[in-house]
Amino acid sequence: MGFHSNDDAAVTRIRDDLAIVQSLDFFMPIVDDPYTFGMIAAANSISDIYAMGATPINALSILGIPVKNVPMEAANQIMQGGAEICRRAGIPILGGHSIDDTEPKFGLSVTGVVHPDDIWCNNAVEDGDYLVLTKPLGIGVFGSSNKKELLNNQQYATFVETTTFLNDVPMEAGRVVGIKAATDVTGFGLIGHAWEMVSSVGMSVELWVDQLPVIRGVRELLKAGVKPGATKRNIQFLRPHTTIERGVTPFDMDIVGDPQTSGGLLMAVSADKLDVLIQELQSRGALSAAVVGQCRKSEDSRIYIKRQRS
Repeated sequence: MGFHSNDDAAVTRIRDDLAIVQSLDFFMPIVDDPYTFGMIAAANSISDIYAMGATPINALSILGIPVKNVPMEAANQIMQGGAEICRRAGIPILGGHSIDDTEPKFGLSVTGVVHPDDIWCNNAVEDGDYLVLTKPLGIGVFGSSNKKELLNNQQYATFVETTTFLNDVPMEAGRVVGIKAATDVTGFGLIGHAWEMVSSVGMSVELWVDQLPVIRGVRELLKAGVKPGATKRNIQFLRPHTTIERGVTPFDMDIVGDPQTSGGLLMAVSADKLDVLIQELQSRGALSAAVVGQCRKSEDSRIYIKRQRS
């Protein structure tokens, strides 16, 4: 697997029973606290491995720091935050690279392992598969609100909890059930990542806005005018492929297009396994186990945004 597909990581078969999964991600701070930034960036980086159904085994760090403007203690705190998330994931940071940069950046190159027969491909969806989302939406709105200092203490705590919650929990649930297709929802929003799952395989997808899990307070912040710039770009990019049905509001679309940082897994599951997957997610403590859509075989791949589940 590589650039020819929309999958979340590169995969190389080593043996008939072993494949290596590799991914790299880093970004600039979305919070002021360097330790928390390191945690969020690390959780986001590891998520791509979980999205392939793989188990992470180690990481290398990528750190950029403007050494003349930012104290080295901040760099140390960023690394400590990243190391804490790796500890939770059960993997070591074996090394990495740092540079003098114009602004802070941090992330990880993560390696995982999986049996070649157990790899999850984001476009391995089948006719009738339901889509289950394992984290609530609205991180983009919360991130923009945090920059504007509009979040209260409880909202900020929810923001940190959601973005640092590892996707190992839904990955383990998906393994038990035996799913074949998943992706993690990040910068392209739910609409963009759902499109990646169906667009190359002759499928369409329905997304049910009344079923979407949304972080408490997000709708109020949207009504107050807080919206990431990427939301509009995500929706506009896919507008030629999207049918918005009666009853769907602009605020619904803002949530569907909201860019996530360290978002949940979007898992495709057959109807006969749906209830078991939801039970596994709930029993393991996933932040969400919401059935948000369904894939259908179609001559013309398309996204249908609906108010209610049909």
